[in-house]
Amino acid sequence: MSPSTSDVRIIAAGIHPFGRTPGLSGLQQGVFAVRQALAAAGLDWRDIQFAYGGSDSAGNADTMVSELGLTGLQFINVANGCATGGSAMFGAYSTIKSGEFDLGIAVGFDKHPRGAFDPKPADWGLPDWYGETGLMLTTQFFAMKTQRYMAEHGISVQTLGRVAEKAFANGVATPHAWRREAVDLETILAAPLVSDPFTKFMFCSPGEGAVALVFASAARARRLGLDGVRLRAAAVRSRPPGSFEVFSPALDIVRGPSPTTLASRAAFEMAGVAPADIDIAQLQDTETGAEIMHMAENGFCADGDQDAWIAEGRTRLEGALPVNTDGGCLACGEPIGASGLRQVYENFVQLTGQAGARQVGGDPRLGYSHVYGAPGVSAVAIVER
Repeated sequence: MSPSTSDVRIIAAGIHPFGRTPGLSGLQQGVFAVRQALAAAGLDWRDIQFAYGGSDSAGNADTMVSELGLTGLQFINVANGCATGGSAMFGAYSTIKSGEFDLGIAVGFDKHPRGAFDPKPADWGLPDWYGETGLMLTTQFFAMKTQRYMAEHGISVQTLGRVAEKAFANGVATPHAWRREAVDLETILAAPLVSDPFTKFMFCSPGEGAVALVFASAARARRLGLDGVRLRAAAVRSRPPGSFEVFSPALDIVRGPSPTTLASRAAFEMAGVAPADIDIAQLQDTETGAEIMHMAENGFCADGDQDAWIAEGRTRLEGALPVNTDGGCLACGEPIGASGLRQVYENFVQLTGQAGARQVGGDPRLGYSHVYGAPGVSAVAIVER
């Protein structure tokens, strides 16, 4: 398909490895990612016309201008839970598509303390009793949600384990991943239980890391001699009536669609493609149940089909639809501000043939990314080589 004047392209990407980096702040990791992306594009910070940046626990993104340079550019801070990175990308996409600017950057970073996230009910518009039940602890909420899904659709515990096994196998081949050792299915299933049905290997960990993506109009990309990938669609949606999302205080009798389903449908319509056209997908996998549920919510399979899909290896690197090719959140950890952009970074390197040992075969053309955040926000992007 020939590019139009309103096309938006991602022309370069940078990443600071995920995990733990003592002695380096989250902001400094963000600066590292920006400089790497600029170097890959042969650009200087002074060339950048605007930026969107986000972090949950590591400070305001716009303060990185103190290290990158005081150029007076438009810099907008973004905070949208785990969908922060996806929302920053949406801002960059919309800004270029509007024609206001033709060269900008989206950056996300974070540096979380060890241990589970510790959200407070009042910060999410919830009464104290919700926290007293233990449901503010996301490991417990997602375990309960997954238990219900497994009972309704016949998903086995072995399938939960196979998702983790795949993630760690992919992480071995991913230089930016935190967890880079393979873990076999038996070890995963026999590990200590955290929140039934999840063992410790079935959850991701809050961590550190940063990603930066350089966006350009099609005309500017041509002038720079950089092709990159075309951003065919970017959509963000919040929860509709009847959905059951993290920090939901109740489950409606009459169920509705999820924000992921809404964002996915919008992105497919915008891009003019269908789930069957996608070659690789990065799906939110803060725990193994999330990847399983999101396979269906994003339209790639029917509820309950995941057992067969995963047992047959369809989501592995050599499968029909490789999912979370860099190991996802399970292998990389989850620095909230960076996680959604990491997914787009992974699609960028896969579609441009730069993924090394984890490179998907078959010359992939369309990449799909999906991020989900509290209290029920989802962002989807589709990129094309």
